[in-house]
Amino acid sequence: MMNNFDEFQKFGKDNMDMAMESFGSMSKGFQAIAAEVADYQKKSFDEGSAAVEKLVASKSLDKAFETQSDYMKSAYESFVGEMTKIGEMVTDLSKDAYKPYEGMMSKVTK
Repeated sequence: MMNNFDEFQKFGKDNMDMAMESFGSMSKGFQAIAAEVADYQKKSFDEGSAAVEKLVASKSLDKAFETQSDYMKSAYESFVGEMTKIGEMVTDLSKDAYKPYEGMMSKVTK
């Protein structure tokens, strides 16, 4: 009887340890994603401000259209690149959060 209780207690402790490790991984991953988004927003704002200044300083309508076109192209490329990077970060976050449970799943299947 006491062996079963000890095993049950160990099982509960192991599960809690896995959950805390997974939570720690998720917390670190979300912090990294938040920092990346904040950096992108700052960079995007700075590039937008520079484009507006360049647009206002344009001497002709053709130059203004060219400036706007260049900005839109670079903003789109930057956005797609950033979303790809964040997507990879989310994938890595999922993998890291699942790692503590891999050992438990192999024990259950045996």
